[in-house]
Amino acid sequence: MKAIIADDERHLADDLQRRLQRLWPELHIAAVVHDGVAAAAALAEIKPDFAFLDIRMPGQSGLDAARSAPAGCRVVFVTAYDDHAVQAFEQAAADYLLKPVSDERLARCVERLKQHAVAAPDELLARLQRLLAAPAKPEPLRWLRAQVGQTVRMVAVEEVCCFQSADKYTLLQTRDAELLLRTPLKELLAQLDPQQFWQVHRGTVVNVGQIVSAHHDLLGKVSLTLRDRPEKIAVSRSYAHLFRQM
Repeated sequence: MKAIIADDERHLADDLQRRLQRLWPELHIAAVVHDGVAAAAALAEIKPDFAFLDIRMPGQSGLDAARSAPAGCRVVFVTAYDDHAVQAFEQAAADYLLKPVSDERLARCVERLKQHAVAAPDELLARLQRLLAAPAKPEPLRWLRAQVGQTVRMVAVEEVCCFQSADKYTLLQTRDAELLLRTPLKELLAQLDPQQFWQVHRGTVVNVGQIVSAHHDLLGKVSLTLRDRPEKIAVSRSYAHLFRQM
């Protein structure tokens, strides 16, 4: 059984390859490519049994590349965006995985591929319409990408002490660094685990695991002391209730 992987983010392609090899040792990953044109060429040349394709890639999309898939090839789309889901299932996709893909979700996909238990396209579309009517919340972010000059630095969310709004950007603070993200805080907050990250001010989100203490002054104002940052974090009155004594 042969498969190809196509993803323009090389570290994600490598991560998917490692996880597939762990979950499905018998599966041979015949090629890992990083753009849509190379994906189409690999589909036509290798004629794999399975193809794991990102949708938004340079050259051409994964949806376009999938048209080069040989008969019988099972295509799984792996993407950070859900706005192409209907098109994917219209192409009789075997599965549609939203990044970041959890180990549990990937394992279910592998089992489905192993068993060849593929529903008819009409059934998949019906199931998709039900999912889109009441979409499940995607997995929280696990990694952040921050541009530092010509380098992209990868930061695990557990390393973040707090986020500060900076106009259309977000300042990410770790124990030893301050990095600028291109994502606004409001958009970023929706992707974080609410059990791990609390909004304490209109422009501030803190890692709960970093909070050492909450200080209440005589005027009722609250400020936080973090484990790995020297500065105090102000808490607005709207969120002061989070730090009342139980």
